Parts: sequence; C-alpha cells; structure tokens
Amino acid sequence: MKKNLLLVLTLLTTSLFAATPTEITIDLKLDELDYVSGERVRGVIDVKNLAPEKVSVGYPSSKDRLFVEVYRSSDMLQLERTNERPFVSPFRVDANEGQKLEVFLASHYALQTQGRYLARPVLVHRGMRFEGQYRAFDIVPGMKITNALQMFKNHEGLTREFELVHWSRKGREHLFLTATDRGASERRWRAFDVGVMMRITKPIISIMPGGEVIVLHRSGPDSFIRSEFWSLPDALEFHDRQRVHDPETAAQSSVQEMYNKGGGVKPADRPWWKFW
Repeated sequence: MKKNLLLVLTLLTTSLFAATPTEITIDLKLDELDYVSGERVRGVIDVKNLAPEKVSVGYPSSKDRLFVEVYRSSDMLQLERTNERPFVSPFRVDANEGQKLEVFLASHYALQTQGRYLARPVLVHRGMRFEGQYRAFDIVPGMKITNALQMFKNHEGLTREFELVHWSRKGREHLFLTATDRGASERRWRAFDVGVMMRITKPIISIMPGGEVIVLHRSGPDSFIRSEFWSLPDALEFHDRQRVHDPETAAQSSVQEMYNKGGGVKPADRPWWKFW
C-alpha cells in the first residue's frame, strides 16, 4: 500500500513539473486590420513566461526558437518564407517575466497578393511547441489617385513607377506611396503611409533630377504635408516630412492677426441723439 502511494505521489510530482512549461504563453497583435499591398505588416509579439526555466531566443547559446506562421485564409495554405532571417531581435525572458517584440511579417513572406491571411506566433521551448491565436488581416490594393515615372541616367532599361493610392483606415483616409521597378528589375518596393489626407486638393508627386521624390498632400483644412523620399537604382528611403501651411488660408490668418493686433475698426464716436 505504501509503495503504491509513493508511486502515485512520484507520478503526480513528475506530471506537475512536466506541465510547468505549458505556462508559457505567446500572443500576436497587429497594428491594423488591413494593409495596402507592399506595407510591412507590423505587429507586436507578447511572450509571458510563468515557467521556472528561462526562455532564450536568437543568441549563440539559445536552444529556443520563435517564428510566425502565415496562412492563406481561403484554403489554409501555409505560405513559404522568403528568407531565413530571424523574425525578432535576440531576447531572454526569465521566469515570471514577459517581453514585447516587434515583428514585420512582409519581411519574411510575400504579402503582395490581395486577400485575407491568418498569422499565428509559435515559440519552441525545450522541444515543446507553444502556439498563439490566429490573427486575421487583409491585403488590399488601395484606390489609385495618380502616378509618376522615374528614369535613371546610368541604368538603361530600368524605370521606376510610383503610384499614390488612398485607403480608409480607422474611419480616416490615408495616402500611400507605392513603387515598382520595370525593365531590368521587377522589384516591388515597400509601401509608405504618408499620413491622413483630405480630398479637397488632389495630391501631387514630383520627381527631381537628383532622385528626390516629393509628395505633397492636404492633411487638413489649412495645411499640407510635404514628404520627401530618396529614390536611387538600388534604394528607396524615406528622408523627411514637413507640415506646410496653405498659402491662401495662411494669408487670411495673417490679415486676421494684423486686424486683431490693431484693435480692429473702432466705431465712430457720436452722441446717441445724432442720427446724421
């Protein structure tokens, strides 16, 4: 009887220690519900470690792994990775601690095709697989506004087509810049969200001889946003962003300010009984 009781206690203790790693949880939260084709699809992975062992990923001595699986929603076909780069920066999480990690899904999967996708974070610790919930997101084309073509002097056969598209995000219209190489290269560059736009004025895109790409769009009733990019044969980078006042409304504001500083127009000083 004592031997049986001892065996039961031993099995119970072993099962408790074996169940400890299941107390590791992982979750993924995406910034948006839909992304314009070419966006980086940013998310945050939340790892919580309630087990006694340390979780370690990305270091030379690390035995754990973290990655995100992406599936096509229509048929649950898993997408193949485009590279073997780590999904997140190296990290360690001690027992009873947690950590949030930034991830860009489009850096690991080809997410240009329109449609709905499902993403699931996975952490492999001590040979066990811990999965987070599926998170759905859509890839959308955006509504085209205008385009422009860039040609490179010393790279014959290479052109770059820029498009300005808009899409509603959280109830507000956003403007996006997309770029695709033609000819010698067929590369699709990442899409940039240049900010909230108003449809009062049509956005403008200008390509300078030095490779600067200027996007000017109305962001409010009295202001514009000027976004500058550097476009070279092997690079496309965001450089600067400035808020510019609308010249017409700015002039009206200046006149109003001068009027206020001058005290406005004073009424004629006449006795109340004189009506002439």
